Amino acid sequence: MSTTVETASAAARTAPAAVIVAIDGPSGTGKSSTSKAVAAQLGLSYLDTGAQYRAITWWMLNNGIDVQNAAEVATAADKPVIVSGTDPAAPTITVDGEDAAGPIRTPEVTSRVSAVSAVPEVRARITELQRSIAAGAEVGIVVEGRDIGTTVLPDADLKIFLTASPEARAARRSGELKGSDLATTKEALIKRDTADSSRKTSPLAKADDAVEVDTTELTLQQVIECVVTLVEEKRAAK
Repeated sequence: MSTTVETASAAARTAPAAVIVAIDGPSGTGKSSTSKAVAAQLGLSYLDTGAQYRAITWWMLNNGIDVQNAAEVATAADKPVIVSGTDPAAPTITVDGEDAAGPIRTPEVTSRVSAVSAVPEVRARITELQRSIAAGAEVGIVVEGRDIGTTVLPDADLKIFLTASPEARAARRSGELKGSDLATTKEALIKRDTADSSRKTSPLAKADDAVEVDTTELTLQQVIECVVTLVEEKRAAK
């Protein structure tokens, strides 16, 4: 009996501390790739909050909701059942039991997600979902989005805000979207930034206590290494 207790307590002493990591920033800064890689490397869960907003937008479009009508969007905000898988190696998202990972990445959804995301009732619904997922992550979690450190998880153990020049971000996003025009991509990113930063409810913003990492001149691997170091330092201090 005593040996079992001693073994358990020894394991508890050597197990890494569970940490909640909030990674925010605009599109094209390497947020998703970095967050998934860091979570996988450190054995943490992972949550792409942007996918949840895309999922609810996709549901609205599929169900005939006028996404330009805030009142109509607000009324429907509680209807879809959104489930996010938190395995960084294979993150999943379903809406009413249907796999939505592919459909939520279409240009139609991309062009309308800011309007839907700006509706307070939508943000309240998705924020509650995100907090529930983070609270249930026993090993710790990396949560990426635009308002995680400021609104969703203001008490996160570590907050990181990724930035990059509009030119660098547009080049990366154009590489992801085969055949897209660089100038058009840059214009779309800046438009999205303006919409996300100026919305009244939970705007895109850097938390006062966030560590800012400019990824303009860094490779993805360098960004990952930087963030892993920050997380390990935070774990060691807990």
